Amino acid sequence: MNKKFDWRVRFENPVFWINTVLSILVPILAYYGMTAEDFTTWNSVLNVTLDALKNPYVLGLALVSLWNNVINPVTKGITD
Repeated sequence: MNKKFDWRVRFENPVFWINTVLSILVPILAYYGMTAEDFTTWNSVLNVTLDALKNPYVLGLALVSLWNNVINPVTKGITD
């Protein structure tokens, strides 16, 4: 059993990148009650991003979601 994460395989997989973006974006959208359609200007994106960075609860939600994206659920423990 490999004791490390296989980052190269993850980084080369476009699904990993889509899931990574969604794992950060979805908790933020859910917390603020927004949908993707609410981001019609760069100013709105910046405002929500800054608000999320200032909120420890939202950051925690995004980090847990990101962690769930990184770990491999088909292996024992948290390594690949």
